[in-house]
Amino acid sequence: MDRRSFIRKAGLTGAGAVAATALAAPAIAQSNPKITWRLASSFPKSLSDTIFGGALTLSKYVSEVTDGNFQIQVFAAGEIVPALQVADAVTAGTIEAAHTVCYYFWGKDPTWALGSAVPFSLNARGINAWHYQGGGIDIFNEFLGTQGIIGFPSGNTGVQMGGWFRKEINTVADLQGLKFRVGGFAGKVLERLGVVPQQLAGGDIYPALEKGTIDAAEFVGPFDDEKLGFVKVAPYYYYPGWWEGGPTVHSLFNKDKFNELPKQYQSVLKVAAQATDANMLSAYDYLNTAALKRLVAAGAQLRPFSQEILAASFDAANQTYAEIEANNAPFKKIWDSIKDFRKDYYLNMQVAEYNYDTFMMVQQRNGKL
Repeated sequence: MDRRSFIRKAGLTGAGAVAATALAAPAIAQSNPKITWRLASSFPKSLSDTIFGGALTLSKYVSEVTDGNFQIQVFAAGEIVPALQVADAVTAGTIEAAHTVCYYFWGKDPTWALGSAVPFSLNARGINAWHYQGGGIDIFNEFLGTQGIIGFPSGNTGVQMGGWFRKEINTVADLQGLKFRVGGFAGKVLERLGVVPQQLAGGDIYPALEKGTIDAAEFVGPFDDEKLGFVKVAPYYYYPGWWEGGPTVHSLFNKDKFNELPKQYQSVLKVAAQATDANMLSAYDYLNTAALKRLVAAGAQLRPFSQEILAASFDAANQTYAEIEANNAPFKKIWDSIKDFRKDYYLNMQVAEYNYDTFMMVQQRNGKL
């Protein structure tokens, strides 16, 4: 039905039709204003297929849904804000948004890490279940609100690898004095085992490994690690990254700027963030398999962390949590919520999921897939 026919059949003639015409266009314009935001990523452009690409995906979805009226300009790490300072810039209002991993900022308050990943927490499916169904988004935003920020999950890498080492690590004693680039809260735990943690942005890791400034480094997993070239300078590739069972990547928004948005734009950001979250995890699941094969062909030597190291790390993590919980109420509130869900989550996962996956892995090893 064309507009004139609609007005005629609705009985709007003369002055009524003119009034309808006068009101319609301004109402639409007011509800869909033209807005441009700047977003700073904590990741380099070289990872545009995966973790840096999450910010590009978010921007694309927001622009398409709003017919180009809401634009988010994406800047790579260091272009306008250093990689590890993006949250501060959002709080200050220097930029409206950031795409980052919240454990980068645990030094300000360890509660930051809980929204992303901490040692021996949940895998990707588990942390997403907690975020979206277990109230995790809301409870974490209670904390972020004290920083002038509101955030939404916008990516996940799945369980990460344990990193690249110049020498083999078989026992806890081998960790003594090891200068290890490790992201976020995990470094505090590893200190108990003699590690000397180093926090470096993604783009700074390779030169530090190459020069011997550090002895080992973890970043993400096969696809991203391959792009950054770590196999050339540290041959031993360990797994699993027990400190990042399912790290959430967040979109962080200045809370005042977010609240100023029309309600539909707020909803667009939330939905686009969730779509970006799902897209990133599927990208890693798809890309990591071929990348791992290429890395092994290039000389990577796969090694599992020993049960001794895993057990010692688990105990060290629990000791660290107990100390923080005793003095940090926001941390305790969020960690208690994660722990309550974690206990039952792994009870469920060991039934159907574990047995199905184990059977299929056996078939793969037997060459039947």
